[in-house]
Amino acid sequence: MNIFETVKLGNKTLKNKIVMAPMTRCRAIDNIPNDLMQEYYKQRADAGLIISEGTSPSPNGLGYPRIPGAFSPAQIEGWKKVAESVHDANGVFFVQLMHCGRISASQNLPDGAETIAPSPVPAAGEIFTETGMVAHDNPKEMSEADIANAINEFVDAADNLVNKAGVDGIEVHSANGYLLNQFLNPKSNKRTDDYGGSVENRCKIVLEIIEKISDRIGADKVGIRFSPYGEFNDMEAFHDEVEIQFVYLAEKLKELGIAYIHIVDQRVAFNAPEFKTNIRGAIKQHFEGTVISGGNVQSVEDAEAIIKEGADLIYVGRPFISNPDFIEKIKEDKPLKDPNPDLFYTPGAKGYLDY
Repeated sequence: MNIFETVKLGNKTLKNKIVMAPMTRCRAIDNIPNDLMQEYYKQRADAGLIISEGTSPSPNGLGYPRIPGAFSPAQIEGWKKVAESVHDANGVFFVQLMHCGRISASQNLPDGAETIAPSPVPAAGEIFTETGMVAHDNPKEMSEADIANAINEFVDAADNLVNKAGVDGIEVHSANGYLLNQFLNPKSNKRTDDYGGSVENRCKIVLEIIEKISDRIGADKVGIRFSPYGEFNDMEAFHDEVEIQFVYLAEKLKELGIAYIHIVDQRVAFNAPEFKTNIRGAIKQHFEGTVISGGNVQSVEDAEAIIKEGADLIYVGRPFISNPDFIEKIKEDKPLKDPNPDLFYTPGAKGYLDY
């Protein structure tokens, strides 16, 4: 086993098996990718694959301050420059599409946008805004027309990112309590129509988005992120159909032939409860394709342990924030710097480009 060997992912060859995980950093002033972001991602292009921070396909999906979008010409042009910077450093770059759904506040949305969700069930807790913490909005329940519109927004954003901005692929964020996870989870999805109730119905929007994006840009350029047993952003970790649901999704995604499934282990970063089953193994068995997983990886030995558990690629999150040379450091067994959490979501270069 060698995590520094090249490996194929879809139509790309990755220089190693380490994936820089998507991490919200809130540097996109006016929701447009900028020069700071070009340099940030270029600095970390030694990763086999970079997956960008969550990027909204819609004004409605901009739940947090200063997160990037992919729904305007200026945003697509911004992502084009980021992708070119990563490619100049011989990196591979996917953009993660993330619609925040009910994890939102009106103070963070542009004029004319609204907080929408599968059902009118507000998330517990608060969200940060430029002026302080506020309660999450009470979301509007999405009509079937709203659902159709959201699907089209995901597909158009993916098309523009790949075919106009030149990114290498798209990850569809269906984890961590955001819109598509809200459809998957019975705590936030109380619908009684074709998009709620049964496992198949709760999965419907996710599979429709993946199928339509795959038709537009090619399935080999599409990945998806899940967080089974996750409870971040007021999800229900242990509903009765967790394993049934993710096995069903894995089987359907195998049929669609996408590039990978990315499984988040919330036990590490989000203090989530222990898995009740070997959910990662079940997903891998039924998907049979590339699986990305990780959690608390800070050395070659940590990465190899994830591979031994059945993953093909290993995601690394926060260590990449403060160690843009993470690959070199673990290869040479050098100590890692700790990031400053006070600067995770602040604007500007401090705590972003100066490690």
